[in-house]
Amino acid sequence: MRKLAVGILLPCAVALSALTAPAAQAVSGNGDLKITKVSFNGGKSVVVGTTEKKTFILAITATDSSGINAAYSDIWSTATATGFGYHANLGCKAVNATTATCSMSYVMDPGYYGLENAQAGAWKAYLDISSKDHDAITQNWPNKFYVKRYAKLTADASPEPVRKGATLAVTGKLSRANWDDNAYHGYAGQSVKLQFRKAGTSTYTTVKTVTSSSTGALRTTVAASADGYWRYAFAGTTTTASATAAGDYVDTK
Repeated sequence: MRKLAVGILLPCAVALSALTAPAAQAVSGNGDLKITKVSFNGGKSVVVGTTEKKTFILAITATDSSGINAAYSDIWSTATATGFGYHANLGCKAVNATTATCSMSYVMDPGYYGLENAQAGAWKAYLDISSKDHDAITQNWPNKFYVKRYAKLTADASPEPVRKGATLAVTGKLSRANWDDNAYHGYAGQSVKLQFRKAGTSTYTTVKTVTSSSTGALRTTVAASADGYWRYAFAGTTTTASATAAGDYVDTK
């Protein structure tokens, strides 16, 4: 397995080490220290293409009567249970005398020492929090967050213009980032919606659902009924981000 490049941008003490997912466990701790909130990338999936590094914030809010001293975190792919990560002291900022939010900035790198396709999907975090009066809590946080492969989608309607009532062919292609070779390849066997927006309106309506071919190609036919825009829309999966093609305008005579 190639190493997973996970980086730190916020000031803190950092030790880089090979990461194996901690064994599943219940919350272990003492005293009145509590973790009240954990946020991965603001609740959104981390979407990574083939070249650009992606940065996201892991933020932990915790409370204790004495205040929060420090927070540490590891992250890993649930599919592979291994990877590379930091067990690092997150930068903590006091909200008040008892509560603090501790934040760490991770970098997902699709380069040579980067992500692999097998690591797309659900990720989890191991948390280790301490308070100023030496209470401590460790936990495999139960909620998952998602690191997804970037997807591309195209649409082309023809002929243009088209006679009203005549057959209009709409072709396109669904592809997604391949982290193993840093290229885009067709995404086969996926349900993609063909949508239409009539000229002068602002809302797209789904006309039918098309399945991508073994190469990611899309093709279907419809009867041309009015001037407007045709596009394909893909909802995404647990491993791959959603994608929407730009609308292709067709003039109906």
